[in-house]
Amino acid sequence: MMLRLIKEDIAVALEKDPAARNALEVLILYPGVHALIAYRVTHWLWGIGFKFIARALSQFARWLTGIEIHPAAIIGKRFFIDHGMGVVIGETSEIGDNVFVYQAVTLGGLATKKGKRHPTVSDDVVIGAGAKVLGPIKIGCNTKIGSGSVVLQNVPEYSTVIGVPGRVVFSGISSEMEDDEGPESFPDPVARAIECMLDRLPQMEKEIRHLKETLKENGIVDSNSIEEIPEKKIIG
Repeated sequence: MMLRLIKEDIAVALEKDPAARNALEVLILYPGVHALIAYRVTHWLWGIGFKFIARALSQFARWLTGIEIHPAAIIGKRFFIDHGMGVVIGETSEIGDNVFVYQAVTLGGLATKKGKRHPTVSDDVVIGAGAKVLGPIKIGCNTKIGSGSVVLQNVPEYSTVIGVPGRVVFSGISSEMEDDEGPESFPDPVARAIECMLDRLPQMEKEIRHLKETLKENGIVDSNSIEEIPEKKIIG
């Protein structure tokens, strides 16, 4: 069972990273895969009661890879960590299948009490570099969390989250979305802002023309220019 999961982890790295050339390269050179293999072993040890050994091995894996995964965390199939340095996955984190995580992501807690204090990440979620998902919240399936976001509240499925604190900027994509839509398909907030401005331009131009005509009718400007408005007429 464990060997099958490890082989699947290697296959997922080959599938999701265009820089990966072959299975041997992934097995030897990919820290995300190393961390995940170590997790599979330590999670098994944790489950059969060898908790100190599990923690010790996970600390060694952290030193080796720069990725910290608590042995008690629950991680599903086809999980992939790209680059990986600085990734932290807390003790009560739960991660579904086919989740894609970039470097410096934290699935952390806010409370110091025992119990569920880390996030639950559903299937088919992409978490961008440097994002922080904190507390016992749930991230719905097919959600994308933008780089550098700090998520503190539940996120519905088929959503896109950006910002600090994280806010849903797009939601409600049906499950019929294209299967080949990859992690690079985050919406560009700057492009969205420009699009909104362009949508407003016709109305703004109409209002400016109306203002210009009103100024002409009242003799505040001449018919050739609106650049200079006589101060005394405005005051009067």
